[in-house]
Amino acid sequence: MITIYGIKASRAFRCMWLLEELGVPYQRIDVAPKEASQRLDLLKVNPNGRVPALVDGAFVLFESMAINAYLAERYDTVGLWPASREDRARVLQWSCWGVAEVEEALLVCMRHRHTWAAERREPAKAAEAEQKLQRPLKVLEGHLAGRPYLLGEAFTVADLNLAAIFTWARFGRIDFGPYPSVARWIEGCLSRPARKKAVA
Repeated sequence: MITIYGIKASRAFRCMWLLEELGVPYQRIDVAPKEASQRLDLLKVNPNGRVPALVDGAFVLFESMAINAYLAERYDTVGLWPASREDRARVLQWSCWGVAEVEEALLVCMRHRHTWAAERREPAKAAEAEQKLQRPLKVLEGHLAGRPYLLGEAFTVADLNLAAIFTWARFGRIDFGPYPSVARWIEGCLSRPARKKAVA
């Protein structure tokens, strides 16, 4: 059985959501990000001391986007992993784009508006991070205008990977008013039954 190291309130959730979409059984070993570098069992799997990490038989892998690419290619029976080489490249494009262009700013907003204790929060840092999000949000709005999902008509692992990053936007209180296509897409992705099952 597949084993995922990590808690739901971490990047490991991306992998749990995908496994639920795929209908693949797995077990989760709860490791919070703060304790990961101290867990000897995790360090044997991921010497970086971070979550998530995956064990699938004798195969070991870390980094959430790499894990999801592997899972989607290895176990897909529902059409989440595209058939064409070009669309598979687009999965990687949007997954990497989310990490490079969106993830850090969303984390800053979430920490300074929700996660951290009030005395640690700096509203100016959250505002600055949200301002940095405007450029990638304009890019995403332009791309999603006129299409339901990132690659076209069907939900794929590209949507899952990017929407999982945007989960933090709720806690960061990001204003999507100027970006109706992005707001519609996020709501559609996050309302999927498999995601709700992974959350539960």
